[in-house]
Amino acid sequence: MQVNDGRLWLIGGTTESATLAREITAVGIPCTVTVTTAAAADLYPQTPKLKVVVGRLDVLELDQFLQEHLITAILDASHPYAVAISQMAIATASERQIPYLRFERPVIDSQPPDSQTIFLESFATLLAGDYLSQHRVLLTVGYKALPLFRDWQEHSTLFARVLPSISSLETATASGFSADRIIALRPPITPELEKALWHQWNISLVVTKASGVAGGEDVKRAVAVQLGIPLIVITRPIVDYPRQTSNLSTALDFCLRYVSSESCPG
Repeated sequence: MQVNDGRLWLIGGTTESATLAREITAVGIPCTVTVTTAAAADLYPQTPKLKVVVGRLDVLELDQFLQEHLITAILDASHPYAVAISQMAIATASERQIPYLRFERPVIDSQPPDSQTIFLESFATLLAGDYLSQHRVLLTVGYKALPLFRDWQEHSTLFARVLPSISSLETATASGFSADRIIALRPPITPELEKALWHQWNISLVVTKASGVAGGEDVKRAVAVQLGIPLIVITRPIVDYPRQTSNLSTALDFCLRYVSSESCPG
């Protein structure tokens, strides 16, 4: 076992990464977590062992980041659809011989009885078909995907649920969503609220991503069955992770294996 006097790079921005950060720093592992927004930074504990870096890293900035923070291992707990950062981290880990582990939130495999769930491999497949035509559609796909639906505004009635951030609201507005067709809410969304929103807008079709329990996918599946509304799920992108786990203990063991830790006082 090779333990190095450096820091762990935790690729964050998800609820799972916040849980991992608490566990990692509790055992004294020095860690730098990267997130893309200031709001995401609020998820993490304030402790001397943890540094939070806000902003998007590109290939040119990555080398400087690794050197500045003395990164000796990478734990990738980014969102399942944040493919670019994962691919960049995997390539860098391979080039520099840095240990890498992907922490992947579990996929929901079970289907509720009487489900009308449709699984599609991409937004391109969805938009190339006639799935949305003449429907009142609730999109819970994240704000970055909303521009893809601009041309469908004339063929269906689209509603967008996004995070309460300026960038989300600006993107939704620029994509053709009027104020009465946007709702800004931060998860988790309870089943009761989910049903109320669908009733309020008389939704006849819902589009979401395979974001797992953390993303409320299980709630949407259950509510869709209860209300008899079809649910379209955009499946996760396929990424060739060299090593991955959904187990918290396995992830913590990985960190302890490759990064020196110190017992926390108290």
